[in-house]
Amino acid sequence: MLELLDSAEIGVVRKPSVAEMAEVQALVEGAAQAGAVLPRTEAEYYEHLRDFLVYTDGHGVGGCCALHLDMATLAEIRSLVVRPDLRGAGVGRKLLEACMEEARALGIARIYALTRVPGLFQKLGFHEVDKRELPHKVFKDCVRCPLFPGCDESAMVRDLPAETPAQDSE
Repeated sequence: MLELLDSAEIGVVRKPSVAEMAEVQALVEGAAQAGAVLPRTEAEYYEHLRDFLVYTDGHGVGGCCALHLDMATLAEIRSLVVRPDLRGAGVGRKLLEACMEEARALGIARIYALTRVPGLFQKLGFHEVDKRELPHKVFKDCVRCPLFPGCDESAMVRDLPAETPAQDSE
């Protein structure tokens, strides 16, 4: 017998709507209270709406991740959070891969993240570096973190090869 998937269980990764930012905020703030990510102000969610990607299913926003541009060749992966009922189902990986694809399309040469879950990033080609290799991050965001300067996060970096244009075959 063929089993049909419940449409509520099928999810998609895409840019969020303004209306969905309240769900993104609730998701990230829950993770921030657990110490998994930095808290953000309400204004920051809307100011950075275009940085975010969301995973949505029939139950609403099930995960989020942001690609924040620091410089012409460097971007940060931020606020990677997955709803508890979806953890371990590949949602985080899908969001991270979508952010990497967006970075490549923008011509970003290097992406990084500060994380307490380095294994996921390692599986996708990131490697650990000393945080001092990211001094702009330390002065931009880390100084407002309650754990600064005793941060226990791993700095993970991945270089992105430039996309080569497809060759026309005639």
